Amino acid sequence: MKNVISLRDLEEMVRKGEDVRSIPDGVILTPSARDYLRDLETSGKLNSHGTPAKPIPATVPVPGGKPQPPSKPLSSKSPKAELEALFASAYAHDLKLQICELGKRLWDREYVDGNGGNLAIRVGDDLVICTPTLVSKGSLKPEDLCLVDFEGNQILGNKKRTSEILMHLQMMKRQPKALATCHCHPPYATAFAVAGIVPPTCMLPEYEVFCAVAVAPYRTPGTPEMGKLVADLVEEHNTILMANHGVVTWSHNGLEEAYWRMEIIEAYCRTLMIASQLGKPMKTFSTGQMKELLSIKQGLGFVDPRFGLKECELCDNDDWRPGVTCSVPPKETTTTGLDAEAEATVQAITEQILAKLK
Repeated sequence: MKNVISLRDLEEMVRKGEDVRSIPDGVILTPSARDYLRDLETSGKLNSHGTPAKPIPATVPVPGGKPQPPSKPLSSKSPKAELEALFASAYAHDLKLQICELGKRLWDREYVDGNGGNLAIRVGDDLVICTPTLVSKGSLKPEDLCLVDFEGNQILGNKKRTSEILMHLQMMKRQPKALATCHCHPPYATAFAVAGIVPPTCMLPEYEVFCAVAVAPYRTPGTPEMGKLVADLVEEHNTILMANHGVVTWSHNGLEEAYWRMEIIEAYCRTLMIASQLGKPMKTFSTGQMKELLSIKQGLGFVDPRFGLKECELCDNDDWRPGVTCSVPPKETTTTGLDAEAEATVQAITEQILAKLK
């Protein structure tokens, strides 16, 4: 059995009628899996054998429940008729609907403005469906989307592909696991990108499990140089702060997860900004607690440069310096000018007293 059991694993066991109480000691349950198991046990949905008392519908679509990709992966060298069939298929249409929905979510949450942001998903050996240029993510339609190859050449689509697709493609070339990518400009995370600061670690579990963050230096958006600097980081990071620009994430599971990372890092950066103004030191996990979270992360197939580090190296936040300080301005001191006549009088009296004492 796997070292880490996720919610999806438990739902699959339930769907197959397997005993969910047979999980051995030492196996780590993700928080959502633990809550799901507790719900099953307390709601009377399990019988004495640990299997469903009655069929429980899986919340994650099972294979065959959604349109499937072609049995043979296509490439940019495939016949034009096959590429057109792929782009018009139910499988591609389902992905286009996902992109439109996520684009609307990005816009609703104010992670994008104007025509900013872009999304892409791999649909073949070197084929990607992506968003167009100069279209608001809040009003995308399936017919707006584009099919491009890994060199950025547009193969199909009524509108011109996004100018930033080269970055997404360079990420996918460098990181073969990258199935989907999401780029936008969430304000709090982008503030960290403008400051060139990697957010501190060991404070919130969702951030630690889902995100592995680095900062890429600034280059003009849409240029190969920008794409290369981001791609240089994707082997060990899935969330890249683009200096003076925004954020880009990738996922090996799909578009939804790439989008989740955007919500998670934005909420995390916002929380840090608020916590840093409370006038109290922020508390962090112990290194042992951090190691447990990294174990969950590794079991889920996510990347992180801290895998294999010693415990004492896991929570190094030396670069984090909140900019808010509380201090009382120093009191103004005044120097009163001396009265020369009074000084002379005091001096004369002093000399008379000393003369009598002698």
